[in-house]
Amino acid sequence: MSEFWLISAPGDKTNLQAWERMNTVTLKSNLSSNSKFHIPDLKVGTLDALVGLSDELGKLDSFAESVIKKIAQYIGEVMEDSKDKVQENLLANGVDLISYLTRFEWDMAKYPIKQPLKNILEALSKQMTQIETDLKTRSAAYNNIKGNLQNLEKKTVGNLLTRTLADIVHKEDFVLNSEYLITLLVVVPKSSYIQWQKTYESLSDMVVPRSTKMIAEDAEGGLFTVTLFRKVMDDFKAKARENRFMVREFYFDEKELKCEKEELMKLASDKKQQYGPLLRWLKVNFSEAFVAWIHVKALRVFVESVLRYGLPVNFQAMLLQPNRKSVKRLRDVLNAVFKHLDEVAAASIMDPGMDIPGLQLSNQEYYPYVYFKIDLSLLDCS
Repeated sequence: MSEFWLISAPGDKTNLQAWERMNTVTLKSNLSSNSKFHIPDLKVGTLDALVGLSDELGKLDSFAESVIKKIAQYIGEVMEDSKDKVQENLLANGVDLISYLTRFEWDMAKYPIKQPLKNILEALSKQMTQIETDLKTRSAAYNNIKGNLQNLEKKTVGNLLTRTLADIVHKEDFVLNSEYLITLLVVVPKSSYIQWQKTYESLSDMVVPRSTKMIAEDAEGGLFTVTLFRKVMDDFKAKARENRFMVREFYFDEKELKCEKEELMKLASDKKQQYGPLLRWLKVNFSEAFVAWIHVKALRVFVESVLRYGLPVNFQAMLLQPNRKSVKRLRDVLNAVFKHLDEVAAASIMDPGMDIPGLQLSNQEYYPYVYFKIDLSLLDCS
């Protein structure tokens, strides 16, 4: 299960015993895998400042989560031909995400702990905003090339009535630079090949005898050339349509066809050239964003623990990976073990029908212990 619970409780002797009890029960009953989550001694500041930071961190948490989700999804889009390998490209500091989480260490170099919490929050926010801005710019440039290439490639598929003929026709198929003659291209259904050969010369006056030749064929029919005098072109088209022979509106222009081929090759080359650098940027910045996100989670645990348990700072954070089948049982165990931290809230959780005056729980999940969820299934791009 790729859902984790990041929780904390006071670190005094009584609660350390509670931790041991919780560890014993959860491991014995296979309810979850647990590991300590190390958060350094950060600068507390004032309690008023912490209240404000709590709100800002909540917003930054949601924003950071949305950014890493966008990057993960876009890696899936870019790796369109090897989607099965997307997950192995979603790493944090060179290791898989679960390993990074379970062995989390605060990055002292990037987020020095001697500075105020507000400064750390601003650095994280600035970093996430810059990554999102760069992602928009880079994805727009790549999507533009990809979209133009797809539009051109679409023209090379489909039936002979609609697809481009640039890769089918050749100069020698046409009578060119003639004042009187013109070569038309006609799509003939397979069932009408014999009829076409018998009747094309008589569909109008002034059709050049034995001038038809099939130059391409698909599942539905063939593409035939026919040469005639320009002045009977409209009459020939009308008669052909009556017989279910469809004349393509196509006039051979060597320069235009060459440009179309070159544009297709250039776009394919541009896409190939951008693919490698773009994928590298996405992998690097996914890692950066994920690491930043988990530091935001750590900050939230720190701030909420100080607000909940008071000063001096003394709490223990723990990362739990619930067993998919035991989520409710695990929650019950945690509530029972830590109910002494907030008897009122614990009572309301144990009995949702209880009406307890003065207790107003927000939309966010509330438990007797500090709790935040880390849901890695959001990053599943397969």
